[in-house]
Amino acid sequence: MNYNLLIDNLTNPALLFFVLGIFAVYLKSDLEIPENSSKFISLYLLFAIGFKGGQELSHEVFTMEIGWSMLFGVSISSIIPLYCFFILKRKLNVYDAGAIAAAYGSVSAVTFVTAVSYLESQQLSLHGHMVAIMALMESPAIIIGLILISMYNKDESHKINKRSAITHSFTNGSVLLILGSLVIGYLANAKQAEGIKPFTNDLFKGFLAIFLLDIGIASGRKLKAFFSFGWFPIIFAIIIPLFNGSMIAMLSSFVTLDITNRFIFAVLAASASYIAVPAAMKISVPMANPGLFLPMALAVTFPINITIGMPLYFIIVQKT
Repeated sequence: MNYNLLIDNLTNPALLFFVLGIFAVYLKSDLEIPENSSKFISLYLLFAIGFKGGQELSHEVFTMEIGWSMLFGVSISSIIPLYCFFILKRKLNVYDAGAIAAAYGSVSAVTFVTAVSYLESQQLSLHGHMVAIMALMESPAIIIGLILISMYNKDESHKINKRSAITHSFTNGSVLLILGSLVIGYLANAKQAEGIKPFTNDLFKGFLAIFLLDIGIASGRKLKAFFSFGWFPIIFAIIIPLFNGSMIAMLSSFVTLDITNRFIFAVLAASASYIAVPAAMKISVPMANPGLFLPMALAVTFPINITIGMPLYFIIVQKT
């Protein structure tokens, strides 16, 4: 294994700010990012990624490979929640199993943003169509999760409002912003894009570091209560992402040979949603426990992916 990749990732300032956030909670510090500032930074990161992706996409020619890549992404997001659900259902109730399966089948925009930064540290750049694929992968897992809960739910008193949840999965703010920014970036010419380049490019890593500090604080606050659920959710939140990411890192070679695309596919398969899915589940499956699936995605899977996962997936796509 190339340990230099792992060391470089572990000493990345963005990751260290994430660790600082967790550390601050355990020191009982009053350090926090104001809620409005945190929301602004998250919107900025999605906007910057979408806009830059649109600019890259404007220079690409639509090919069969891109078409197959889009189909591959949607397939990943549909298949992962199926086997996750049946693993989870052995230990958890139907509602929690469905919500967690949906979270692990969907994608994390923040993990995606961190993966883009990781590629840049390797002197590689993201292809624009992967931004569109990331947005496409948000919703299928939510729909599959709701279908599974409906099929296996025996409690007639808890009916699921599937229409509201499915509508929200397509119109939630993160999906809408990143797709809208992608389209705007695609339509803007190079001269127009140059005018906002200092905002979309130069400030990006600084905002990412502050955002991960905020995510670290949020993770630290949820960890203590999460440990009360026992070892099963923790083991699942570690093993399944690494399995998903490693498998897709290898299987993606049948769709594309580009290592940056394969790396992003692996990261998307390994990530777990803690924005879109919790919002959708809050609307339609209020019986699912957010104190379980939120910390799994945010406090366990996210740090596992950015410390161990990304170097591992990058090595796999280079070697296979």
